[in-house]
Amino acid sequence: MPKKPYVFTSAQLRYLELLARSYPTIQSVCTQIIDLQAVQNLPKATEHFMSDLHGEYEAFYHILNNCSGVIREKVQLLFGDTLSKEQCSELCTLIYYPREKLKRVKREQPEMDGWYRQTFAQLIALCKLLSSKYTRQKVRQALPPEYSYIIDELLHAQPDEDDNQLYYHQKIVDTIISIDNAEPFVCAMAALIKQLAVDCLHIVGDIYDRGPRADSIMDMLMEHHNVDIEWGNHDILWMGAACGSEACIATAVRNSLAYGNLSTLENGYGISLRPLTLFAARTYQNAPSAERAAHRAITVMLLKLEGQVILRNPDFAMSDRLLLDKIDAQRQTVALSGRCYTLKDPDFPTVDPADPYALSPEEAQVLAELKAAFKESRQLHRHVQFLYARGAMYRCYNHNLLYHGCVLLDESGQLLTVQMGGRSLRGKAYMDYADSMARKAYFGHLHGSKKVFARDFMWYLWCGRYSPLFGREKMTTFERMYIADENTWEERKNPYYTFYNSEKTCKMILQEFGLRGSHSHIINGHVPVRAQRGESPIKGGGRLIVIDGGFCRAYQPTTGIAGYTLIYNSHGMRIMSHQPFADTERAIDENEDILSRSQVFETEVARLMVQDTDKGSRVSDQLYDLSLLLTAYRQGDLIPKLPASQAGRMPGGYEEDEPNTSAPGPVS
Repeated sequence: MPKKPYVFTSAQLRYLELLARSYPTIQSVCTQIIDLQAVQNLPKATEHFMSDLHGEYEAFYHILNNCSGVIREKVQLLFGDTLSKEQCSELCTLIYYPREKLKRVKREQPEMDGWYRQTFAQLIALCKLLSSKYTRQKVRQALPPEYSYIIDELLHAQPDEDDNQLYYHQKIVDTIISIDNAEPFVCAMAALIKQLAVDCLHIVGDIYDRGPRADSIMDMLMEHHNVDIEWGNHDILWMGAACGSEACIATAVRNSLAYGNLSTLENGYGISLRPLTLFAARTYQNAPSAERAAHRAITVMLLKLEGQVILRNPDFAMSDRLLLDKIDAQRQTVALSGRCYTLKDPDFPTVDPADPYALSPEEAQVLAELKAAFKESRQLHRHVQFLYARGAMYRCYNHNLLYHGCVLLDESGQLLTVQMGGRSLRGKAYMDYADSMARKAYFGHLHGSKKVFARDFMWYLWCGRYSPLFGREKMTTFERMYIADENTWEERKNPYYTFYNSEKTCKMILQEFGLRGSHSHIINGHVPVRAQRGESPIKGGGRLIVIDGGFCRAYQPTTGIAGYTLIYNSHGMRIMSHQPFADTERAIDENEDILSRSQVFETEVARLMVQDTDKGSRVSDQLYDLSLLLTAYRQGDLIPKLPASQAGRMPGGYEEDEPNTSAPGPVS
């Protein structure tokens, strides 16, 4: 029986007419189908997950360079039998820091030509290995433009009977060396190797605060070939400050002072604290130092601004955090949860008991100058706009759910319903609402109370009772600053952090975001894993992985390690635990790498291919559309153009249109 003709709807034909502009001939459709089917059967590319960087620029730079140990593994795989351990380390360091390492090599090597030839051969071999899981087109797109033709030739050498190709490639290498172009060529090859080693980088929140140079990390991320960011509460804080939230501005300044870290604020973003320090010196004269006076001054200003936000927004349900009006100045005590506590530091010279949350005229002037500085920092806004462009509250990627903080749960382990903005929200809907409000706060053309609420909500996402980025009942800024009793410092976590040990709960959360199946996991940051106490980063029966292991130096005494990174490739998932990083100079001089331990916790029985990924789903959709176009051509529902080789003049002087030469090639 002949196959029944496919009957197209008018809407399908209109769409196929548009698709036909890119694929005007039957052969162009067939070629694209062949290409896409081939792409589907390539191995899944490597993903790299990191979180809670907290301004630790040098450690981040090194782990980004060594791709969490992937580079070293590939070097040992290729050269473990022919190079010594020291030689492998030397080659790895060259790839991590090519310019810096070459300076040292030149001082030690009496003759560089032979060294360059040997090194070129090693770098080309490593590139060939790493490029094997990509289409040739994608590799070409990754090539540095200034060397794209040369590297492409060297990567795709084919043996021949008379060694013509070998001689040709030797001449290429000889010419690079003879014209003094070897050093930039090594740097270009090192960059290509690192790009091929990791196809996609996921930053699961908290780039900012604590460490010295969050701005430098942002510069590096903006140069990365493929990165996405899931916002953390420390990121949203700086985004809120850029939006003009006064509470976020005061918090960002206070954090910088509290962590003894002004580099990002002053050097990175050009925001001067001089107005604050001058005001603090006049007002808090009993402080032991200028820095301590500034810290006291901004803390009192912050408590006032937070009080204003809480009073404006009853939906935030944070009236218990209004503490300035609970101070008894004569007794030097504060009433908290039905008890009176003696204040460690009863110095509140600007607090008016009749209106405790009003800024004094001098405080208002200091805040106005800080706000102007945040508004006018071009570098800050450049970074914040990148955070919006590449960032989100959460992301579903290759069957995994990525978010920084938590999905709020109630005491019974069910999704918690939050009343916000006149709506009842929970789970994915609440995360989507938070994402939308964060974007409106910066980009939205809002006025009046709507604009004020959007900015207030940015502060709420930083530390609010039901913020999915914060995930705690309260932030005890006041208690830690003014009350000696450490029992008042407790910040009780949302029940999520108990229930996420349950596989059932993790599956429920994944299903809430439309993810099902054995390949789905939650990738989580925010709360450091106490590895030295035996805590595992793998929770919920392997369904949830916490990758905050103490990247920030301040957390390392608690965690016992210097961070986790997660690697997900075609063979499965493994988590890398890292030891503290000394410094970049030592790494270059002594070829010292970060000591890392790999824990494979999920190995695929069958190797994962592109067809198993999100990209594979998109390619499947393209294949279906192309198959319909091919059917429409072959049934006569649409008329294909003639191939160029067959096109000629038609009767009456009509000439067949030239085929569209801008049709896309294979999917990268």
